[in-house]
Amino acid sequence: LAQSLFALFASSLAISLVFAIIPLCHNVVVLAVVMAVAGLAMGCIDTISNMQLVKIYQKDSAIFLQALHFFVGFGALLSPLIADPFLSDTNCILSNSTANASSNLPHIRKSLVPHHPGNLSHYDLPMKGMVVTRVSYAFWIMALINLPVPIAVFFLLYKERMVPCFNSSSHPLLSADELAMETRPTEKDDLSTAVQRPHAAGGHDDLFSCCQSKNFRGASYTYFAVHITGALVLFMTDGIVGEYSGFIYSYAVEEPLSVVHKVAGYLPSLFWGFITLGRLISIPVSYRMKPATMVFINVVGVLITFLLLLIFSYSVVVLFVGTASLGLFLSSTFPSMLAYTEDILQYKGCATTVLVTGAGIGEMVLQLLVGSIIHDQGSYSFLVCGMIFGGLAFTFYAFLLFFHRMYPKPSSDMDDASPDKPAAMDDTGQYQR
Repeated sequence: LAQSLFALFASSLAISLVFAIIPLCHNVVVLAVVMAVAGLAMGCIDTISNMQLVKIYQKDSAIFLQALHFFVGFGALLSPLIADPFLSDTNCILSNSTANASSNLPHIRKSLVPHHPGNLSHYDLPMKGMVVTRVSYAFWIMALINLPVPIAVFFLLYKERMVPCFNSSSHPLLSADELAMETRPTEKDDLSTAVQRPHAAGGHDDLFSCCQSKNFRGASYTYFAVHITGALVLFMTDGIVGEYSGFIYSYAVEEPLSVVHKVAGYLPSLFWGFITLGRLISIPVSYRMKPATMVFINVVGVLITFLLLLIFSYSVVVLFVGTASLGLFLSSTFPSMLAYTEDILQYKGCATTVLVTGAGIGEMVLQLLVGSIIHDQGSYSFLVCGMIFGGLAFTFYAFLLFFHRMYPKPSSDMDDASPDKPAAMDDTGQYQR
């Protein structure tokens, strides 16, 4: 837990520093390095936060994962609104021809349809002169908004006596936590729990223990199959999120729909808005519904939505309704899939790393793939690709259900399910030190 909290502190602090530095980068190589650091930091936060929620809350983790990913969607929806007031509607470079060039900007924006730019040679924009822009303020505001996060993580480290300089000056938080009170073993069981803990929770003490080969010895093929199929489902669904939000504008403004540019610009916001709404709705729903059922509804809903979008490809109304529907169905796929897979694998935390990595790779690769296909085959291929990815997600999920049935259950399952037997303390007890 200490390793995870220090990694979260360093990563969240790095993001604030990166956002503060971005406006000061006057070289594209320096900017690329800074953005790479931001990507690494965000990847660490994504993996560690999901993994620790799964480890700490275990069977209750589905609710907390839904809450976590609601705030992910909320941030994605909020940050463009913060940046928008600082985006210039006039040319940012002052020169003798600035007045005439600024009037050309609306025409240039309308001509710059992604992948199919019009002839812009007759428009004049100065490239040299004094740069005047307010967009730097947007980055600095985001850096300040993020700054309380590393401060809060450091405060948690301090209260838990994990900071080397302040080991004895504070009282731990977790001992008074409601979860700790419910799961704390009795005095009679303290000794036996302490003896059993190194064996029962061997994978929890080291952040990188999942990578050790000794953990794979004697594992059945279904153990690896569950990891792979779970990662492939998220590879497809998170890839759909990336490619749909990235190219829905391009699809809408081209034939046969030819939506007005300003109206088409609302589609990505609508998509992310319904992803955020869906994750908010999923928090109470996940309390009543099993993660496996939620994932099934999600992948089937995605498939049906793309089918309707293909059938009614000439309808702008169906496009807007389908975008909202797709956002709702994709919203809870990631946290539900994470909770379901970790439930199969007894909450060791290793599956979280594999699934988060698979989702990130899918979001990167499918955007590149769909972008090149749209460029070569036209806008209609955008929906065809979505339909194919949705079908593959459903197929991989069917394989996951199959491997779940074949996965060997631990012999203690019957004892753990008994109402007379208290919940196991080995995995959660170590977090209440």
